[in-house]
Amino acid sequence: MNILLINPEYPHTFWSFRYALKFVSKKASYPPLGLLTVAAMLPEQWSKQLVDLNVRQLNDEEIRWADYVFIGGMSVQKPSALEIIARCQSMRKKIVAGGPMFTAHHDEFKGVDHFVLNEAELTLPHFVEDVRSGFAQPVYSSHEWADVTKTPLPLWQLINLKDYSSMNIQYSRGCPYDCEFCDITVLYGRLPRTKTKDQIRAELDALYEHGWRSGVFFVDDNFIGNRGKLKQDILPTIIDWMEQHRYPFALNTEVSINLSDDDELMRLMARAGFDTVFVGIESPNEESLVECRKIPNKGRDLMASVKKIQRHGMQIQGGFIVGFDNDPASIFERVVEFIQESGIVTAMVGLLNAPRGSKLYRRLLQEGRLLSSMSGDNTDCSMNFIPQMDRELLAKGYQKIVQTIYAPKQYYARVKKFLSEYELPKVQRLQIRFVHIKALLKSVILLGVIGKERFYYWRLFFWSLSTRPRLFPLAITFAIYGHHFRKVFEQHLV
Repeated sequence: MNILLINPEYPHTFWSFRYALKFVSKKASYPPLGLLTVAAMLPEQWSKQLVDLNVRQLNDEEIRWADYVFIGGMSVQKPSALEIIARCQSMRKKIVAGGPMFTAHHDEFKGVDHFVLNEAELTLPHFVEDVRSGFAQPVYSSHEWADVTKTPLPLWQLINLKDYSSMNIQYSRGCPYDCEFCDITVLYGRLPRTKTKDQIRAELDALYEHGWRSGVFFVDDNFIGNRGKLKQDILPTIIDWMEQHRYPFALNTEVSINLSDDDELMRLMARAGFDTVFVGIESPNEESLVECRKIPNKGRDLMASVKKIQRHGMQIQGGFIVGFDNDPASIFERVVEFIQESGIVTAMVGLLNAPRGSKLYRRLLQEGRLLSSMSGDNTDCSMNFIPQMDRELLAKGYQKIVQTIYAPKQYYARVKKFLSEYELPKVQRLQIRFVHIKALLKSVILLGVIGKERFYYWRLFFWSLSTRPRLFPLAITFAIYGHHFRKVFEQHLV
């Protein structure tokens, strides 16, 4: 049996880092971890190929070779997925689709022969069994939660790791919180299910043995969902592994803001090599946090929490949302002020949307305010419901935010503020490789000579060299990120 696994193309989004990747000669940010893991669940004797359309084009010979074409992905990849389905249909190939996009929206895709929905550990074995018996069904689904301690290692040999800027690992699924706008608990539940320390060690070993020596993203929606296990079991294992291997990876993940309440956990994460965490801050407006049931954020000094996490050596990448029913007219100014004062360099600000299955989706459906499916792109200026605030006022306010925070003057001021306050933990080493020197030289030309931001670029360049030399590589990285963010918003705000 020949299996072709295809990862649809991502558009140029905030998180694609597509414009930044050119500086380091990489083709995509992350490999398709879901498809690589699904491949490992298929019978060993089946032949497998994987094509990531974010890395290269798909040719007809590869489609002809396949007995089944497997497609996975997220909502933002829908346009590309539809093109793949149409192309495979025209060549009379059997199409199998699964993953978050198809689990939430499989009724929107025509031409798929078999939907293998929910978690593959539960539904894929039934599909494989039916394929072997010749009676594969149109839809496989489950209302149960998978045991992730039985999830196999991804088949890293199906990709060229050098095409990517970072690798990824999944430690847990599920989130203890149930924010109104989020569909994670619908897809994965509220009780975090975690892998064992032996699995995590094996995941790190596998990447190391394949020659990887750079960033690793723990893709969990809330890495600290089970703090006790992290502190007693997982983080000591990671620390031990990293020390034995002389810290070959820089780690990052997603957490809730209440990480700031646990000094021991922050120290352990920093010691393990975590230097970046994404935090959903959402809004500086308390009434909006109450509305969306953002429990960890309510009733706290968000600014102090951000500063505390960053003082522990972890840069915060922040998520912000405008468009809540309780947002006042002043929300746009307040979001800008918070971002600038906090020194959050990578600040993703999006308009509120309602994913299918979320509590927000159900509420808006009852209120008759739902318009369509969401695009999946956090920053494309789209909304899939009728907001309480005047839509034109909301759109203009949103545009004002992103035009301000990513204007060179404000962006570089924020970078300088962060670097002035940030201390890189001694355990973490900024390893300089040839690719980083190439990125520096490209930044000098594209940002320091040609770019509109050249005045601010050179001020940061010499300030960081003279004042924070250990953080100079990070300063250049942020300059490159700023270039990417401006390009993305330029295409959305025309």
